Amino acid sequence: MTSQDSAVQTGPVKDPWPALWALVLGFFMIMVDTTIVSVATPAIIEDLHAEVNSVVWVTSAYLLAYAVPVLITGRLGDRFGPKNLYMIGLTVFTLASLWCGLSTSIEMLVVARIVQGLGASMITPQTMAIITRIFPAERRGQATSLWGATAGVALLVGPLLGGILIDSLDWSWIFYVNVPVGIIGLVLAARLVPKLPTHQHHFDWLGVALSGAGMFLLVFGLQEGHQYDWGTVTGFLTVPMLIAGGLVVLGLFVFWQSRNKAEPLVPLGLFADRNFSLANLGIATVSFAFTALGFPLMLWAQLVRGLNPTHAALLLIPMALMSILLAPGVGKLTDTVHPRNIVAVGFALLSAALLWLALGLAPDASYAVLLIPMALMGCGSACIWAPLTATATRNLPMHLAGAGAGVYNASRQIGAVLGSAAIAVLMDARLSADLPKGVTFDPSKAAPGAKLPAFLHGPFSDAMGQALLVTPAVLLLGLAAALLLARPKAAAPGAAPVMVAD
Repeated sequence: MTSQDSAVQTGPVKDPWPALWALVLGFFMIMVDTTIVSVATPAIIEDLHAEVNSVVWVTSAYLLAYAVPVLITGRLGDRFGPKNLYMIGLTVFTLASLWCGLSTSIEMLVVARIVQGLGASMITPQTMAIITRIFPAERRGQATSLWGATAGVALLVGPLLGGILIDSLDWSWIFYVNVPVGIIGLVLAARLVPKLPTHQHHFDWLGVALSGAGMFLLVFGLQEGHQYDWGTVTGFLTVPMLIAGGLVVLGLFVFWQSRNKAEPLVPLGLFADRNFSLANLGIATVSFAFTALGFPLMLWAQLVRGLNPTHAALLLIPMALMSILLAPGVGKLTDTVHPRNIVAVGFALLSAALLWLALGLAPDASYAVLLIPMALMGCGSACIWAPLTATATRNLPMHLAGAGAGVYNASRQIGAVLGSAAIAVLMDARLSADLPKGVTFDPSKAAPGAKLPAFLHGPFSDAMGQALLVTPAVLLLGLAAALLLARPKAAAPGAAPVMVAD
């Protein structure tokens, strides 16, 4: 460990909250950008004269560039300092946002989004790692409650903010808005986030290559499989081959990590901690559910109920409000109550609310009735994101904070990719089964502002509701993981901010 000057913070910070608020600003911005583009698709198609499949890559490229390097960037934070990586990532993200807004072709926009995703991949693990290292264990629950609430709310705010900006200005402003926010975030991070000790690592270059290649093949195959009808991508290369190849390469990566006697990229000892392993499973299922929710719900609201993008996104407000209101109280409970109790309640509420919503998507459904399960989702979300994150990171040794944060965020991203792929397949299958014979419909090619003919409202609503049933089913895995969480032991007075699970 090195601490070359007196400015390096070697332990928990006396007042770490200003640093956390600075980090949350940057984290909120990159999380919003995972969903904000979805409502801009029609405007981008029209303005850049692009095809639907090309515009899909505006989101896909960002998610790929965000997900693939996240294991590596977490480890880089341990080596070169999480504050340094955070600020580099925020600079890259902010400049790439300006580039996105200035793009005059779909190709330029996709390349800019790749760079933006790389910046995001540098930011996310550092926020978790810094929280783990500057907050003592007995206060870390409140800190991660803010981090978790930020992640949950940002995913919901994206479509709403995107709709408002597009309706009042144009699509480029969903990217321009990041520039002043990024600049403010950089100034705050420079002033408020402490420098932390770095750790001399033997960098695992083979692990870097294997993890990067495996993640790319797996994420690309799952994310883009629907676009290629799960068939041929190019030449003899097929989507199943990509997915299988990704799994094989990741298997080789795990084997190498177990054999690497120097210093592996992902120390497999992290998974010896039961809570860390279960939290990774839990966050993957939550990310799956929230990613899968958006597409069928927004299509139903616009194509069946005739709402514009902004009004459709307003359906998400009860969820965001309840998550924000409950986050502080849940954060305090996280530091005192068995995590199993809070997280299990969250998963139960979220599963029940999604089941209610899926069964209630009828053409004549009352908005008031729909808002009740949306509010319940907010309650469930508040009980999951923060406590689960606190439980995952609470037992991590300080020198592995970056590696653990990278694994956790990789699990979250893979869950999102699986949710996106699964809901696309299920919507296709249910539309084929429920629509009248001879009627075909591709949701991605629906004209902006178009509303389905009345005779299709019932079958389309049934198809969207049936597709959504996958979300409560997957969340049952998260509930099972929550019920197996162990109670952390309190740290002794003056001890390092590390807690050991039973």
